[in-house]
Amino acid sequence: MVVCPYVLALQQTGDLSRVYPAFRPMTAGIGSSVSVTLNSIIIINITVCYFLEHNFEGSVLLSFAARYIQRGWIYFKHSLYYVSSTENTWKDSREDCLQRGADLVIINSREEQNFIRELKNRTWIGLTDTEKEQTWKWVDGTTPTISFWDTDEPNSYGGNDEDCGEIYFYERENSWNDAPCDTKKVWICEKNL
Repeated sequence: MVVCPYVLALQQTGDLSRVYPAFRPMTAGIGSSVSVTLNSIIIINITVCYFLEHNFEGSVLLSFAARYIQRGWIYFKHSLYYVSSTENTWKDSREDCLQRGADLVIINSREEQNFIRELKNRTWIGLTDTEKEQTWKWVDGTTPTISFWDTDEPNSYGGNDEDCGEIYFYERENSWNDAPCDTKKVWICEKNL
């Protein structure tokens, strides 16, 4: 069975916050000195079952995703996400994503917005109006079909050149903000599966 070694490997690392950021461990005592983390097995089994049941080449996709997850990527709804641990400009952040075979995150749904905003505060996303002021586009050239701008955003505050999009407040669903592209922030890459 291909699934078992993968599940056991993740279980042994105990680092499930990379796989599922909202993970809250729940333990149950067995005897007097042994405890088992229950949620980890359930969460991973759901992820593994999704790959195997919904993809023709499930084991190949599982192997592909497992390699990325082991390198710190997070799986959510048909995509893998990488959250940087350092800060960089929007342009350099995008270049880092491209070198990883991904791009800055494109948010296509409320569910994805809520997932992304809970990963990290003040992060670059793949939104920019550098080509034409106030015409916001994703890094793939598409116009947002749904938006989550904060109140009075985008605004090029104080006449500043704010041409790059960020998630500003993770506490609020409407958390997009325009910011100067040369400021340094952490960033989120997305790789579609």
